[in-house]
Amino acid sequence: MITQQPEIVHATAIAINGHGVLLTGSTGAGKSDLALRLIDRGAVLISDDQTELHGNSDTILLHAPANIAGKLEIRSLGIVATDHVSGVPLRLKVQLAEQPERFPMDQQTETIKGVRISSIAINAFEHSAPLKVEIALTQLLDRESKS
Repeated sequence: MITQQPEIVHATAIAINGHGVLLTGSTGAGKSDLALRLIDRGAVLISDDQTELHGNSDTILLHAPANIAGKLEIRSLGIVATDHVSGVPLRLKVQLAEQPERFPMDQQTETIKGVRISSIAINAFEHSAPLKVEIALTQLLDRESKS
């Protein structure tokens, strides 16, 4: 396996029980806010605002750029230090959108650095957003364990 050069994306990443979740969306879409709420529920920060994707033919590992490792922006408070992890495999991409599709018809996936990754779209500012991320990850892991 040949490792590709890391790619830096405008995204926040968290780990839930060792599974990487990439939160993507435009500036102000709620990436850091949703990450903070997931951290409050037991997730661990990987990287805020910029995330390095290190990939090969079958896995993408999530890392923080060295200059922002362990830092999370909390609007109205500034940048705060927090626990963080690195090198976590990407399992789920979450696209933050104001009005996501209510009933997606098919299992959503995207190809990132040549790897098929499950994806969902949610509104980060809904009260249920952290639960939706956790449920989507649980459903993904359940499907994989049954196949």
